[in-house]
Amino acid sequence: MRVSAAEDAPIAIVGAMHEELAALLAAMPDEQAETVAGRQFWRGHLEGRPVVVVLSRIGKVAAATTAAVLLARYGVRAVLFTGVAGGLGDGVAVGDVVVARELLQHDMDASPLFPRHEVPLTGIARFAADAALADAVAAATQEVLAALPTHLPAEVQAEFALTQARLHRGLIVSGDRFVATAAESAALRADLPDALAVEMEGAAVAQVCHDWGVPFAAVRTISDRADDAAHADFGRFVARVASPFSAAIVRRALARL
Repeated sequence: MRVSAAEDAPIAIVGAMHEELAALLAAMPDEQAETVAGRQFWRGHLEGRPVVVVLSRIGKVAAATTAAVLLARYGVRAVLFTGVAGGLGDGVAVGDVVVARELLQHDMDASPLFPRHEVPLTGIARFAADAALADAVAAATQEVLAALPTHLPAEVQAEFALTQARLHRGLIVSGDRFVATAAESAALRADLPDALAVEMEGAAVAQVCHDWGVPFAAVRTISDRADDAAHADFGRFVARVASPFSAAIVRRALARL
């Protein structure tokens, strides 16, 4: 399976926090860093593919700025966002992985001028992930989850109860707030009952990629249930679970592209 674009153009791997990308950067044999727009971009190779890895920073504006630089300066042929998210959908548990089919900004509301959630002047509320890229990421995720002991020590699996980790595919929603109360989570589920996960960057990057006509996909490991306990052990989960998951999934996905 190939993403349609020049084969020698790099694929971008984006994460919001350094901890989410640490294992990936450690796996790059030839990374070269440069700073653009206050962000560090690492160019190199993973699984024999040219890549640009970058820390977007947190939030929609920061992520959109990063995406614009990737497309304008580095000419990437596809963008893959990886990291963590809060679980919203029924049965979406801590340690599960969500691969986006669509992405939406849950805090976009220009009504009554435009329908709620629709990005003004686009006619679009839900930005579709690239099917080929998302399928490759989903297949890679299945392989990683099927071989869980290879990627996570038994004590880490036990600590976070990850033995039944599953793949989900569907809607991921983004907004400029960290959803960390049961009331906020319930409100999101009421407004967007098919939303599987919530985070702070993906839909903004999807919008930029849509504008440029560049394939985009997002994969998120569920770190919490976006409720009153969302902050508990967050950093530990990212370092011990999400970073190894991201590295394993991305590397397997790249081998398919």
